[in-house]
Amino acid sequence: MMRVATTRLAAWLLALALLLLAAPQMAVAGQGDAAPVCTGRDLMAALSDADRAQIARAVAATPYATGTRFRATREDAVIEIVGTYHFPDPRHAPMVAALRPLIAGAGALLVEVGPEGEARLARALAEDPSLMVDASGPTLPERLPPEQWQALGQAMEARGIPAIMVSRMRPWYVATVLGLSPCMIDAARARGSDPASGGLDHQLIAAAEDAGTEVLALEPWDTVFAIFAGLTPEEELDMIRAALPAAQLADDYAATTLEAYFRGDIWAIWEFGRLDALASSELAPAAVERQLQLAEERLMTARNRNWIAPLTEAATGAAQAGRHVVAAFGALHLPGETGVLRLLERDGWTIERVGDAG
Repeated sequence: MMRVATTRLAAWLLALALLLLAAPQMAVAGQGDAAPVCTGRDLMAALSDADRAQIARAVAATPYATGTRFRATREDAVIEIVGTYHFPDPRHAPMVAALRPLIAGAGALLVEVGPEGEARLARALAEDPSLMVDASGPTLPERLPPEQWQALGQAMEARGIPAIMVSRMRPWYVATVLGLSPCMIDAARARGSDPASGGLDHQLIAAAEDAGTEVLALEPWDTVFAIFAGLTPEEELDMIRAALPAAQLADDYAATTLEAYFRGDIWAIWEFGRLDALASSELAPAAVERQLQLAEERLMTARNRNWIAPLTEAATGAAQAGRHVVAAFGALHLPGETGVLRLLERDGWTIERVGDAG
């Protein structure tokens, strides 16, 4: 995998876990008293007219670049599709209300990781701490210069993880947490064990369980580990080095992502990350593009392709009983030539936009 050599690019890609990966939320979720008020800046609002135009051109050239509600039909089979945001926000309520009756009448709800997968992940982490912790190798304080370790400890403390615990954590996980907004992590903790106050995925799962609708997983419970497999020890440390200087921007990146999501400007989120990386990175533009392409392949494209078969199988089976299915997964999996919607379209499905995030 790539050797990361830029700061804001790494922080932005890691922050995209808010739209792309359900598992990191589960790994940091815990208990709390109340949901915090997040105060990050929407960085898109400060863009120049030229930058806005550049993003607009890229969005215009991208299939299904906007919107979060779609319907796919093929003969009698129907998939009601919603692109999700994995962390809590009160603005999820209208979408949950709109989808609740559809979920109640569905043959199944398909999500990235269902309750069984979450439970299996929790068991695996309890039974095999080596998935997240390196108990035998050198610690992070031994592998990083003192000033980097001190900065890392402070950044992780801000995210609710004591430095003594961080010292043995696997670097890829540490870097991922650095890319998440402390405010959003606090929001995940504040929901405790109540899925109804979680991210959109968890709220829809709760609606399915209330209705007695089967919940199916689109991918194996350990997918998050496979995404980061193959990194060399130095590449793992590079992830931390790259994410650390920009860790203080994570709230701004989260706010930028959140506001764009509720506007339905989904592909603009990715294009903003591209523009931000090209403007701030010390790498050559070609190197930045290579990193973006690799991230897109690992986080989106490969997974999108793997989801088409289970989506089709579930929808075809439900159609035999006169029912549809509902599919809910990270919103950035929707757009693009290799997005889920285009892949379904190429497989003979008709796609129509239904509504927006709010």
